[in-house]
Amino acid sequence: MSEHTKTFIDNLEAGKNADAGQAFKDALRDKMGNALDARRQELAASLFNKTGEPQAEPHSDPKPEVADVGTFTADGQVQNGMDAVEKDGKAELDLTQNAETETQ
Repeated sequence: MSEHTKTFIDNLEAGKNADAGQAFKDALRDKMGNALDARRQELAASLFNKTGEPQAEPHSDPKPEVADVGTFTADGQVQNGMDAVEKDGKAELDLTQNAETETQ
C-alpha cells in the first residue's frame, strides 16, 4: 500500500475529510503517473526496437523547381530572368540612382 493510500485511510478514520480528499488526489496522481510512465516506456521500446520492420519511407513530394531568378530595378520592380542579365541567383538592387537624387 502506498504512503498516500495509507494517509487517505488514516484521515478518513480520524474524520479529517479535507485531508483525506487531498491524500486521495495525491494517491490517484501517483497511480496515474506511474501508469503513464510505464505505458510511455512500452511505447518507446516498441517504436525503437523493431527489427526486420520496414523503415519509414522518404518524403514523397518532389521539391519545387525554381523558375528564372529575377533581379530588382532601382524603383523596386522585379525583372524577369529573360530581361535580366544572367546572375548567380542573388537579387541585386542598384542604389546609386537613389543616392544621387537624394544628395541634389
